[in-house]
Amino acid sequence: MCGNRVEELEEQVNQLQATVDGLTDELVECKVRIRELENAVDADMGFSPDSEAAEPDSAEEPNTQETDPTDEQRNDEPETDGDSDIIIA
Repeated sequence: MCGNRVEELEEQVNQLQATVDGLTDELVECKVRIRELENAVDADMGFSPDSEAAEPDSAEEPNTQETDPTDEQRNDEPETDGDSDIIIA
C-alpha cells in the first residue's frame, strides 16, 4: 500500500517537473518575442538602441553578487579610534 502511494507521488512530481520545464521554455520564448517587438516599436518611433544601453534593465538581471562574509564581520565588531573611548559603529 505504501509502495503504491510512493509511485503515485513520484509520478506527480515528474508531471509537475515537466510542466515547470515547459512553462520555463515558454517564458523564455515570450521574453525573446517581447524584446523583438519592443525593438521593432523603438525603431518605428525613432529610438536608437544606444539610448537603451545606457539604462540597464534591472528586472531581467537578478543580483547575483555575493556578500563578502568579512564585510559582515567588520560591521558587527565595534571599532575604536585610537586612545579615545568612542566606539564607531
